[in-house]
Amino acid sequence: MYVVGGESLIDLIKQKGSAGAGEFVAKAGGSPMNCAIAIARLGGQSGFLCPISRDSFGDVILAPLEAAGVEVLLKDRVREPTTLAVVADDGKGNPRYAFYREADRAFTRDGLIAALPPQVELFEIGGFCTILPDDMAVWLEVAAEARRRGATISTDPNLRPSLISDMDAYRKRVHASLAVADLIKFSEEDLETLDPGKSIEAQAAEFLKLPHCRLVVVTLGAAGSMAFTRSASVRSPIFPATPGGDNVGAGDTLMAGILTWLGDNEALAPDAMASLGEEQLKQMLWFGAVAAGINCSRVGANPPTRAEVESVLAR
Repeated sequence: MYVVGGESLIDLIKQKGSAGAGEFVAKAGGSPMNCAIAIARLGGQSGFLCPISRDSFGDVILAPLEAAGVEVLLKDRVREPTTLAVVADDGKGNPRYAFYREADRAFTRDGLIAALPPQVELFEIGGFCTILPDDMAVWLEVAAEARRRGATISTDPNLRPSLISDMDAYRKRVHASLAVADLIKFSEEDLETLDPGKSIEAQAAEFLKLPHCRLVVVTLGAAGSMAFTRSASVRSPIFPATPGGDNVGAGDTLMAGILTWLGDNEALAPDAMASLGEEQLKQMLWFGAVAAGINCSRVGANPPTRAEVESVLAR
């Protein structure tokens, strides 16, 4: 099973053209949840590790997980209200968020570890996991236990400066969290936040010196994506989205596509990732790009099915 740990929430998405307070549509989301759903829609066995509230928004969150066939690993729902994200467009098609956190933090170390399957092929953490020191300590212990159960560890930190009062301490936590990962994925914007002024190539090279890291993926928005191993680096274009959608969930879907491609090609194990050649890395990024492009043809995070991706690849 591929297990994704981290937050679920409700995206309150401001509608285009609405003035002032405007009109909002509520959609289930959260970077880890989006990734778990995308993995399942792409044909993987996906488990999601996150507390879910008993409130009505919790019902909204459960619906797409169940529809996609994701196993919700924490069976007992919590009293805390569902975490909310208010989403507005920055004027360039990129989402901007304000967060109100509750249920996504209603976990314990022992509860998360008890919910892990006996065998885990892939464990991914990211999103809010490094926001608070105590939360991060728990998630890293869960990742360590997942590794003992056979998991490759991936991380997509998805930095959230709007939730941070001490950026220097936050950067240190993010860097510390990367030390457990075999696969690290960042956006170009996240890298600029993490280490302002340092090039993508320089940061990727630093990550690849970490004890576990074997593969680094960086998304570049409309400019595509890049992948780095210790012996190769490649770049891929985007798969253009059909007009009318947005970028919500794009990076999460691309990550799910990459994990799916690695599993399909028996390259999910760290040593196998490290040995990927340039052509294989290009195929991996393109698979992820197609999945992300289809998602961006829709409003909100709505990852494609495997059949939809295969239809594009077959052209």
